[in-house]
Amino acid sequence: PQVQPFLPQWLAQPKRVQKRIKDNLCPIRDVPGIHPRLLKKLQMNGIESFFPVQAEVIPAILQSASDGYLVGRGGYRPKDICVSAPTGSGKTLAFVIPIVQVLLDRVVCHVRALVVLPTKELAQQVSKVFNVYTDGTGLKVVLITGQKSFAKEQEMLVQKKVTGYCSLADIVVATPGRLTDHIRQTPGFSLTQLRFLIIDEADRMIDDMHQNCLNQIVKAAFQVEDGSGSNMLFQRAKPGPITAASSCSPQIPLQKLLFSATLTQDPEKLQQLDLFQPRLFTSVYSEKKTLGDGTETEQDANNKYTLPEGLSQCYVPCDLNSKPLLLLYFMLTMKFTRVLCFTNSREASHRLFLLVQAFGGVTVSEFSSRLPPSERQRTIKEFEQGKIQLLISTDATARGIDVKGVNYVINYDAPQFIRTYIHRVGRTARAGKVGVAFSLVLRIQERRFLRMLRDAGIRDIAKHPVKGKSLKPLVQQYEGALCKLEKTVK
Repeated sequence: PQVQPFLPQWLAQPKRVQKRIKDNLCPIRDVPGIHPRLLKKLQMNGIESFFPVQAEVIPAILQSASDGYLVGRGGYRPKDICVSAPTGSGKTLAFVIPIVQVLLDRVVCHVRALVVLPTKELAQQVSKVFNVYTDGTGLKVVLITGQKSFAKEQEMLVQKKVTGYCSLADIVVATPGRLTDHIRQTPGFSLTQLRFLIIDEADRMIDDMHQNCLNQIVKAAFQVEDGSGSNMLFQRAKPGPITAASSCSPQIPLQKLLFSATLTQDPEKLQQLDLFQPRLFTSVYSEKKTLGDGTETEQDANNKYTLPEGLSQCYVPCDLNSKPLLLLYFMLTMKFTRVLCFTNSREASHRLFLLVQAFGGVTVSEFSSRLPPSERQRTIKEFEQGKIQLLISTDATARGIDVKGVNYVINYDAPQFIRTYIHRVGRTARAGKVGVAFSLVLRIQERRFLRMLRDAGIRDIAKHPVKGKSLKPLVQQYEGALCKLEKTVK
């Protein structure tokens, strides 16, 4: 018999947050424990009431630091907090307010809060919000995303004095790549006093191989500082079993706060995050409505997405090995032209590009953050002129770019979030034209993929199976291309 997958209790029984924002606003004065200074700031910014997520999460974070940030409540280690709520539900304020408040009474400047976001644009957005609420408090917020030179960012983070390095930041907002560079290469940049680690868009961070980034942050947070002395009092060790020795010196707890539009339910992935007694706040669930005659219907109050009029959508059920063949089949046998093809990572798009190139017969180009901006512009231009038939791209570059004349969008990797799906397929059928979107969906993903579309009110997607025998003629040449690719990669 098959073993039923086991969901940990915190996932199975989360704290539910009301979905409907408008009907469940909570006046800011009704949320307990917020500092008068911050209440005033909120009002100055025209905020009179909190969204449901904020009203639940702010007190929870404040409570975990009710005895100051050096110890958890009652001397215990505070629980990690996960928040799963859709975009636009006010997640940023839900962590900005409590963190600024907890750090208001800090004396020495150290990096005590670190916010990690997947893209530069998001990081800028979050640091702006922090700046609004730290204004006039003496707390320093530093943004490191690689937009300034490395040396300039180092100057913003640490200062060398006769007595050693001192931190110039209380709150650091960063993108993963740049952050790991600073952890490795910036002398005096220390996370040993880190109290809050906030990971926004957490599922993207888990999926995008940034796992390593997370491990590095945690390692840096539990590093033993050299130069004994005053630091020895608050020395941090990796949490483990409680013994007489471990409980005699107080430790600054490290609390993880995860925010995401759709937090993964995969316990194995969550295991990697090494969460401590986590609490989950979620507003992502389906609401059942009872009709007059006593029957229940699933009420979808969130047909929030409108797709272009002229767009037809299909999905192709397939297995992992046939995905590249399907793409080649569409290009060579079905003679698709002007195809924009999306993958879920830079590595995947680069590999696929090399593979199609090795196969031959298709004018193909790649479009990702690996390339300098000038080259990206040239690629788009050639694509619009029809010189390139297949453009393989990542989502990072897909956001908001306007490419003219896309006939087909192919989701080579099925998108994980409905937002991504909407962004991608919206690249074709623009401005009243027609276009087709194909999604290659692994059989194991099929149910989740269709449910994701159904939950967003998208029901007009057709199943478009491709028979194995139509792919047969491509197999031999494809295997040759794979061997070629292997040599190239080596």
